[in-house]
Amino acid sequence: MQPSPTSRLQISSEQVQRLRESISGSLLDPADRAYNEARKVWNGAIDRHPTLIARCRSEDDVVAALDFARELDLLVSVRGGGHGVAGYAVCDDGLVIDLSPMREVLVDADARLVHVQPGARWADVDRATQPLGLATPGGEVSITGVAGLTLGGGMGYLRRKHGLSCDNLVAAQVVTADGRKVHASEDEHPDLFWALRGGGGNFGVVTEFVFRLHPVGPEIVTLAPFFPLKAARHVLAAWRAFTESTPDEASTAFAIWAVPDDPELPEKLRGLPACVLDGMYAGAPDAGEELFRPLRGITTPLVDLSGRMPYAEAQSALDPLFPDGDLYYWKSLFLNELSDEAMGQIVSRAETRPNPRILVVLRHLGGAIARVAGDATAYSSRGAKYMLSIDGAWSDPAESDRNIAWVREFWAAMRPFSNGGVYLNFPGYGEDGRDLWRASHGANFERLRAVKDRYDPTNLFRMNQNIRPTTAGD
Repeated sequence: MQPSPTSRLQISSEQVQRLRESISGSLLDPADRAYNEARKVWNGAIDRHPTLIARCRSEDDVVAALDFARELDLLVSVRGGGHGVAGYAVCDDGLVIDLSPMREVLVDADARLVHVQPGARWADVDRATQPLGLATPGGEVSITGVAGLTLGGGMGYLRRKHGLSCDNLVAAQVVTADGRKVHASEDEHPDLFWALRGGGGNFGVVTEFVFRLHPVGPEIVTLAPFFPLKAARHVLAAWRAFTESTPDEASTAFAIWAVPDDPELPEKLRGLPACVLDGMYAGAPDAGEELFRPLRGITTPLVDLSGRMPYAEAQSALDPLFPDGDLYYWKSLFLNELSDEAMGQIVSRAETRPNPRILVVLRHLGGAIARVAGDATAYSSRGAKYMLSIDGAWSDPAESDRNIAWVREFWAAMRPFSNGGVYLNFPGYGEDGRDLWRASHGANFERLRAVKDRYDPTNLFRMNQNIRPTTAGD
């Protein structure tokens, strides 16, 4: 049986004061002036009201907060960067373990390692590593949280050259459900270390990540031509042909979107529906420009934003297009192949987007991702060549039902072309995902459940892409 959430009326003021005095950070309740701001996450569609928010400043604070939650059978959610689209970071009528004050990033340049606290965002990491010409694979926007992205896999612009974020994790410091502090690596708690790399936040609170670093930048080449939407089928076919023989240095995607509402662009172009080629070349800039040149000339672009720029600048270029507080609903599917029929479905459905800000994107995978065995980490979709992501974005709540329904219908229509798995960081929300998580983990699912049984047999950590322990049944 799973514990039922304790009502805030059952928590005495003495118990709250005891927790407040046991942590070095702050403890917020609904009466605190900072509470409403602290309970917000990036996705404005998520509006939850926790009983308490423990803003932790240390690993000991995390232990104290978990002890308190276990004692009172409180529902627990864990907040890192607060950027997860499904909003698992905050719960109703429970305790939020808020790690956002823990943002320290320390670089060991000699060992080519970076130690990252769980409240950090990728901009914090890039700020510390890029002056040394180093990077580790992060997301595609710099405001993404390090913790959630990594635990769900971690897909970004270095994916084909250097793999996923979780592939570059070499160690983690974890507080388990029973309050133990453990170090997880290939040599210590290897089962837990295996599960952390793509198994989501099921197994404990990670209080430090240690990543491998690679020489990247400081200057890279980006791909960003916007073509008229009427050219989408032609551009997609040309891009598919390109992906069949592209070098690992190139991580690219095809998308249907709109020309950004950017004051630096001609006013007549802003907001026009378009198809886009997006990508980065993580190698010699001259080689990247030469490789991308034919893609930029598939047909006459509306505008071409491709070019050389600092890696850190490229990582943050999309940040303004996904602002805090807007409404988001994203779903994904892995595709082993990209057939003509699948391409036709993608384009025809994307042309009916109910809101111009909805982004439909096909990312090319393979490369370093595929060279890792499917059972080497919890992330198992190594054989997929592409990932389809349907990223709903809007600002008017009156549009929510229509936009969410459209994303779900599109996703359901594409499932026959999928291998059955989804990218856990783009899962949708508001649906029972148990069958989806099982299908996504595939052959790794039962091994993940065994790790869950060992480290969290009561399912204390269930505000996530949840793998239920054996005691909870299916």
